[in-house]
Amino acid sequence: MASVDLRDNNLLGISWVDSGWVPILNPGNVLDYFSERSNPFYDRTCNNEVVKMQRLTLEHLNQMVGVEYILLHAQEPILYIIRKQQRQSPTQVIPLSDYYIIAGVVYQAPDLGTVIGSRVLSAVHGVQSAFDEAMSYCRYHPSKGYWWHFKDQEERAKPKSKKKEEPSSLFQRQRVDTLLLDLRSKFPPTFYQVACLIYCIDSVVVEVKKESEPPVELVKQEEREPATKTSAPAPPSSKPPPEKRARLQ
Repeated sequence: MASVDLRDNNLLGISWVDSGWVPILNPGNVLDYFSERSNPFYDRTCNNEVVKMQRLTLEHLNQMVGVEYILLHAQEPILYIIRKQQRQSPTQVIPLSDYYIIAGVVYQAPDLGTVIGSRVLSAVHGVQSAFDEAMSYCRYHPSKGYWWHFKDQEERAKPKSKKKEEPSSLFQRQRVDTLLLDLRSKFPPTFYQVACLIYCIDSVVVEVKKESEPPVELVKQEEREPATKTSAPAPPSSKPPPEKRARLQ
């Protein structure tokens, strides 16, 4: 497979995975998995390919000059980070790009310039959208001038339509009935003795009647008092007796 030129192709928006390798991935074979021919992130002209063809160990990479891939970080069994670097001497390398493998899926990590450019583009897009929306509310008339016309004003002017209450369906009513029956079977109601309550109520009513009726002795005394008052003689009047007049002969 031909090598991939990162300058001509943007690999930040693609990913690659080989499902056959996913269950057996480990730090020992993750570079072999990354060097598959169908992987668009792998450069066939790198030193790893030369070492692989000559059946040498990865330790010989330190003695070579050129592009190579190394395992930078491993967090089994889900995360692996591979770095592409330019080796100039056994002690000097220049990092070119990083790739991370999550659950067998390979992605290219964006560089700092790409991250900043994406954030700036998102911010500019948000500001431009805010200006466009603000300009859509601006109105002008030669006699009035400029003013703002918002959609909230139209919604407030329109009368709000009352929502119709939807009747319950047959399924809902039957479901509620079954729930009530289940609750009644789990928590049965407690019934009290009615006879005891009736007896208590009757006793209270009898006591109230007894308190409201006056005793018999008081009634007899009240009957005697008016009889004695009527039989008593009337007191003498305070007027003097009439004068006797002499008869004329």
